Amino acid sequence: MSETTRPFYQLTLKEAIRIAQSKGPDEILKAVWERAQALNPRVNAFLRLDSGKPAGGTAVLQKPLCGVPVSIKDNICIQGVETTCASRILKGHVPPYDATVVEKLKANGATLFGQCNMDEFAFGSSSETSAYGVVRNPWDLERVPGGSSGGSAAAVAADMTLAALGSDTGGSIRQPASLCGVVGFKPTYGRVSRYGLIAFGSSFDQIGTLTKTVEDSAILLNVISGHDPRDSTSANQPVPDYTQALKRDVQGLRIGCPKEFFVEGLDPEVAQSVEEATRTLKKLGAQIKEVTLPHTPYSVAVYYIVAVAEASSNLGRFDGVEYGLRVPAKDLRDMYFETRDEGFGQEAKRRILLGTFVLSAGYYDAYYRKGQKVRTLVRDDFEKAFREVDLIMGPTSPTAAFKLGEKAEDPLAMYLSDIFTIPANLAGIPAVSVPCGFTRAGLPIGLQLMARPFDEALLLRAAHTFEQETEFFKKMPVL
Repeated sequence: MSETTRPFYQLTLKEAIRIAQSKGPDEILKAVWERAQALNPRVNAFLRLDSGKPAGGTAVLQKPLCGVPVSIKDNICIQGVETTCASRILKGHVPPYDATVVEKLKANGATLFGQCNMDEFAFGSSSETSAYGVVRNPWDLERVPGGSSGGSAAAVAADMTLAALGSDTGGSIRQPASLCGVVGFKPTYGRVSRYGLIAFGSSFDQIGTLTKTVEDSAILLNVISGHDPRDSTSANQPVPDYTQALKRDVQGLRIGCPKEFFVEGLDPEVAQSVEEATRTLKKLGAQIKEVTLPHTPYSVAVYYIVAVAEASSNLGRFDGVEYGLRVPAKDLRDMYFETRDEGFGQEAKRRILLGTFVLSAGYYDAYYRKGQKVRTLVRDDFEKAFREVDLIMGPTSPTAAFKLGEKAEDPLAMYLSDIFTIPANLAGIPAVSVPCGFTRAGLPIGLQLMARPFDEALLLRAAHTFEQETEFFKKMPVL
C-alpha cells in the first residue's frame, strides 16, 4: 500500500514528514495517539503518554520534522516532565532542563510523544526490571522485547510511535531492535551529546535511535548529532548529512565476519539468518572475509566490572536528599538506608553492590584496573580488524526473543544476551542492528554491522542497501 492508503500510524518517519509538509501533522498525531492508547495496556511500552499536540503552531511546518511524533526513553530528561528511569527512587523527579537531544528535537519541530518504559536505570536486557511493569514484545506478548530500551523498540514495532530515542550502554538499543524487528542505531561514543541522559556507565552510555527504517535513523541522526560544550565527552567532529549516504551500493566493500561471533550458544536459526545475510551482501558485491576479535570472550566479564563500577558511582546521588523518593526515618543515616532499600529494585541493588565491591580498597587493582586494561585490548582488536576490512558483521543477539521470566532468576544467562553487542561499547564504535530474518515461530532476527569511529555514514549505507534488498522491515506484528 502507498503512504496515502496505509493507516497514518504505519508511516515511516520520512513518509510522515512528507505528508505533514502539505497537510500538517494533526491527522498523523491523532492516528498514532489512538493506536498507542488502544495498545499500551497490553504492551506497556509507555510509562507516560500525552495528547501528542504539536508545539509551535504553523511554524512547525517550516522545520525538518514538521511536528511528527518521536518518543523518548524515560532516562532522557524533559523539562517540566517527570523522568524516572523506570525506578521508584526517582518517582516525582521533574527535571528543570531539557537534555540536549530533546532541545534539538524541539528545535527541529518534533512532537515529543510519550516516555518509553525501560529496565530500571537501564539495568537489564529484557525490560523486566522496570518498577512499573514489564514491557511485552509486540510479536508475541508472552515474550520480552529486549532491553534496556525495550519500551522504545516495542513502541516503534507496534506502530505506537513513528520513531524513538533510546540509550545504549552495552547493547540496549541494538538488542531490543533485534528482538522487536526494528532498526537500532548506536552512534560513536561522543557523536551525540549525553547532557541530560541520566547516567548508567558514563564511559559507555550513548543516545541513539530506534526506527522503522535505516533512512529514518539517518533523518534522526542528522538532528541529534553534533558537538555539545555541556558534555565533556562530546566529540568536536563535523557531522555529514547522513541521508546523503543512503546509496544502494556495497560494491567492493570489505566486510569482516569475526569467528568469535559464531560459537556455541548461538541459536541455529539466528546463525542461518546471518549466514544468509552474508550471502546477500556478497551477491551485492561486498567482499566477505573472516576476521578475529580474540578478546570477545572476555567482553561480558569486563563490562560487568567496569560498567557496574561506574553505575555504583553514578547512582550514589540517589539517596532521598535531592531527588525523587524520600522514606521518613528517625535520622539521616536511616533515611539513606530506607530510601535506597525501598527505591531500588533487585537488579539495581545487585549492580550497585557489585560496582562498590570492585572499586573497594584491596579489590580495585584486581578487578577495576584489570578490567580497564582488557577493555583496551578489545579496542585494539577492532583497530587491527579495521585495517583489513571496512565493516564488521555478525548476529546482534544470540537468540530471538525469549519468554518473559525465562532468565529472570539467572543473571548470568541474562547478561550473556549482550555478548555480541557489548564489544562495540567497550571500543566506542558505531553499530546498527537491522532486521535480517525470522524464526520458524515468526520472531524477528537482527543483523549487526559495526564501523570505525565516526564512520556512521558508511554504516548507514551498508545497512540501507541490505534492508532495501531484503525488505524484512516491511513485515509487521499483528496486534
